[in-house]
Amino acid sequence: MQAKGIRRAIIVAGVMTLAGCATVTTPTKGDPFESYNRTMFTINDTVDQYAVKPVAKGYVWAVPEPVRNSVTNFFSNIGDVYIAANNLLQLKIADGVSDIMRVAINTVFGVGGLFDVATIAKLPKHAGDFGLTLGHYGVPSGPYVVLPLLGPSTVRDSAGLVVDYFGNPLTYVSPDSVSWALYGVNLINTRANLLGATDVLADAALDKYSFVRNAYLQRRQFLISGGEGNMPDYGDAPLPNYGDEGVTPAEGASAAAAPVAPASTAQGAAPASGTAAEPTPASGTGNTVPGNQYVPPRAPPGFPSFRLR
Repeated sequence: MQAKGIRRAIIVAGVMTLAGCATVTTPTKGDPFESYNRTMFTINDTVDQYAVKPVAKGYVWAVPEPVRNSVTNFFSNIGDVYIAANNLLQLKIADGVSDIMRVAINTVFGVGGLFDVATIAKLPKHAGDFGLTLGHYGVPSGPYVVLPLLGPSTVRDSAGLVVDYFGNPLTYVSPDSVSWALYGVNLINTRANLLGATDVLADAALDKYSFVRNAYLQRRQFLISGGEGNMPDYGDAPLPNYGDEGVTPAEGASAAAAPVAPASTAQGAAPASGTAAEPTPASGTGNTVPGNQYVPPRAPPGFPSFRLR
């Protein structure tokens, strides 16, 4: 009887999920997968609210801020290796050399990357992944899509995840148990850094899905364009033309620019805010690492791997 009850619950949950995929009869122009995307956004948001966010809040409570800053700097330094590779692939030689110098300075003088000495030395922090590299060479982004657990993406960026996975140094850490542990710490630390920002998003946005979608697409276009022009407006602006990467994001209603939380993150569904006062997330130089540099370690045989966006 108990087994039958569990099976029925699973069937009901599956039917509800499929029903949720049919809630949008007329998808927004430029978002043909909106029905599926909204359903997956809700699932990611729920997972974040009840699993990832509470752990991140406990992490902030238990770990002193200077230690959290050092953890952030450590993973940021590792990510700069892959960012440098992508900037060199895009023939941005100056940025690539700057990234390599950041890694060298932070590794040597920052005690293995625990301190961000390079930023103090006026070497800027860049963002980079293979999706941006493809966009740099004119590959269209394709439709917007929300990935399970990974959050906002596009068809082009999703294809770039494979290269991102093999390009992240954490993938090659041995043994696999250490690699997975590093990935877990990176995930929780990143989510902790975004606690305050996601609460602002939850309070400010009437439709979180639309806000996150527009914010993600406009930021990606801004990064592909090399940061030329004004910073993206994360308001309720029209979607960019997916077939023309040169289009400048349209100006919309002003809204507070807030990074999007991972797991739904990283670059994922924004969680709902809690009513209690949140612990202060890590602050200081270089405390927030771009979510697009996070990929999981090498997965054990038969175990699915996930990448935080």
